[in-house]
Amino acid sequence: MRVLVACEYSGTVRDAFRLKGHDAWSCDLLPTEADPAYHHQGDVLTILGDGWDLMIAHPPCTYLCSSGLHWNKRRPGRAALTEEALAFVTMLLDAPIAKIALENPIGCISSRIRKPDQTIQPWQFGHDASKATCLWLKGLPPLAPTRLIEPRLINGRKRWGNQTDSGQNKLPPSADRWKLRSATYQGIADAMADQWDS
Repeated sequence: MRVLVACEYSGTVRDAFRLKGHDAWSCDLLPTEADPAYHHQGDVLTILGDGWDLMIAHPPCTYLCSSGLHWNKRRPGRAALTEEALAFVTMLLDAPIAKIALENPIGCISSRIRKPDQTIQPWQFGHDASKATCLWLKGLPPLAPTRLIEPRLINGRKRWGNQTDSGQNKLPPSADRWKLRSATYQGIADAMADQWDS
């Protein structure tokens, strides 16, 4: 298959598909952190019509996720950025590609465009981590979990390795926190390549 991984600079999902023999390419405004030979640096909207069989899209969640939407009423211009982000998501979902998976955290895509087809967790795919990730699917089956990781129990509550005892994410504020938080877990990338292989 010709596979486009939109809004990915890491190459994680792209390379999982390349290992399965697919002609997979990543595309992002940022340069890739992996092999640049299979990366298109630029606007993904310019290549959506280039004959892809499958697209997996990771649009930036900054103005879409629930954790940041409260700022829309506090910072001038931020609500307009949410509208732009939703328009971008709509263009990705409406792309002329038979199979599409779009992933994003819980946020306003669910209420403004449509509910996700599935919500997955890294702990369902071999990682000691909790991070609810929604999938909007077209022409693809839901991902089946591959390896469940049991959590710690803190005062009767489930907590994974990336969480504090109170349930917060352990990553402190930093210049690259967005990059660390947006990374695709390898177990999820491998499940996509294995289960969406044809």
